[in-house]
Amino acid sequence: MDLSPFEADNSVSCRLSSQIPDVCKTEDCCLGIDEAGRGPVLGPMVYGICFCPVSKKEDLKNLKVADSKTLSEDERENLFQKLDESSSYVGWALQILSPNTISTSMLQRTKYNLNALSHDTAIGLVQYALDSGVQLKEVYVDTVGPAEKYEEKLSQRFPGITVTVRPKADSLFPIVSAASICAKVARDRVVKGWKFTEDLGEVDTDYGSGYPNDPKTKAWLLKYLDPVFGYPQFVRFSWSTAQTLMDSKAVSINWDDEEEDGEKSARKQKNKSMLSYFSAANGSDDQNHQTHRFFTDRKLKSPCTL
Repeated sequence: MDLSPFEADNSVSCRLSSQIPDVCKTEDCCLGIDEAGRGPVLGPMVYGICFCPVSKKEDLKNLKVADSKTLSEDERENLFQKLDESSSYVGWALQILSPNTISTSMLQRTKYNLNALSHDTAIGLVQYALDSGVQLKEVYVDTVGPAEKYEEKLSQRFPGITVTVRPKADSLFPIVSAASICAKVARDRVVKGWKFTEDLGEVDTDYGSGYPNDPKTKAWLLKYLDPVFGYPQFVRFSWSTAQTLMDSKAVSINWDDEEEDGEKSARKQKNKSMLSYFSAANGSDDQNHQTHRFFTDRKLKSPCTL
C-alpha cells in the first residue's frame, strides 16, 4: 500500500487503489464497504471497498478475514498481506478523508454532516469500481444511519445491483470484513507516519487512541493547542472536544460590527481589538509586544513598521 500520494499533501483527501483483477472484469462480483476512524478527534477517516468474484466468496472466507476491530494490529497487517497476495481475484480501493476535509465540510456555511460525507464517499467508491470495469452484482455495506433508508438510497443510485445494508456488516459478510481491514490498516499507517506541516519541533506521538474520551488524547490536545491559531491539521477541529478546549483555553477575538465599535468591545473584555495591530501605537515602539512565529516565519510585519 503506497501512501505517498496522500503524504505529499495530507490536508486534502486522496484515493488509493490496487490493480483491478482481470477476472473481476469478466465475472459477476460482490463488493464490501466499511470505514475506519469515524469517531476519533485525531487523524483521517478512511473508507474502504474490497471486491472479488461471487464465485470466490469461499476462497475469501478461507483467508479468515474478520471485523478489523476484533483484531490486533499485527493480525490486521497479516490479513492485509494475504489480501494483497490474492490480487489475482481480490481488489480494493480507499478514500482517505483528511481531518481538514472533514472539519471544513462540517463547518461550511451549508452544513455537510458526517453521515452525508460518509454516504457520498461510499457512493464515490462504488462508482469508481464500476468505472474501472468491475462487474458488480452484489454490494454489502456497514450502515451509517438507518439501514433501510441507506439501502434504499444505494439501490436507487445503482439499479441492477443487489444492495444489502446491515449494522455490524463487517462481522456478517467476509467481503465487508476485508474492506474493514484495508481501511483500518491504511488509517493506522497514516496516523503512525503523520507528517506535521506545522513547525512544532519534536512532536510527542503518544496521543493515545485518538478518541475524545481518552485521557492521553485530551492531554495531547491541550499540549498542542496554539492560543491564536488553534490546532495542527492532524486534529478535527469541528469535533466538540476540540471546540470546547478552544473556547476555554484559546484567545478570544472580538470582531468589529455595526452594533458596537470593535475596540470598545475588546476593552470591555480586557482584550485587544484586531484593529490595534495595524495602529502606530502598536509598532516598533512597543517593546513588550512579541510577534507570533506565524508572522516571523513568513517575514510579515505591521504596516506601521515599514
